[in-house]
Amino acid sequence: MLGMLAAVAAGLTPLPGHAYALDDQLDCKSTGHAFISSLLDDQYIDPNPMRVEANSVNVFRPLRGSNLTAFGYRVYAVLGYQHNDQMFKQGTGQPVADSAYGVVIFGPLEAVQTRAHDAGSVAVIKSVVPLLLTAVFCSGSAE
Repeated sequence: MLGMLAAVAAGLTPLPGHAYALDDQLDCKSTGHAFISSLLDDQYIDPNPMRVEANSVNVFRPLRGSNLTAFGYRVYAVLGYQHNDQMFKQGTGQPVADSAYGVVIFGPLEAVQTRAHDAGSVAVIKSVVPLLLTAVFCSGSAE
């Protein structure tokens, strides 16, 4: 039990400066293709999605040692989709948008909202697991 609490606390602690920060890319001015392809090219994420949601959002796992962060918190998963793009697998339902991308991070909702707002992001921010996982999501067309 103590080990599990330590692991959760470590996930909520902001990481030092040596991590690869995705803050600038979460300004919602990009596309799912551009966001995911740069992470694939630099080998930060596994090229095979660990999950494909019914709405066609592909969920990618960060590669071991990639140290991805968003707004100071460690990235748990990377999300992406682009309509008619071979990079992404299709889900069984209606696609979420023509283009979408984002991350799920280890961080509490309120703190992530504050940091994202301070960074100028207009992403939708929602709790995935209260006090533990928060989603930062951009959808629609690039500006």
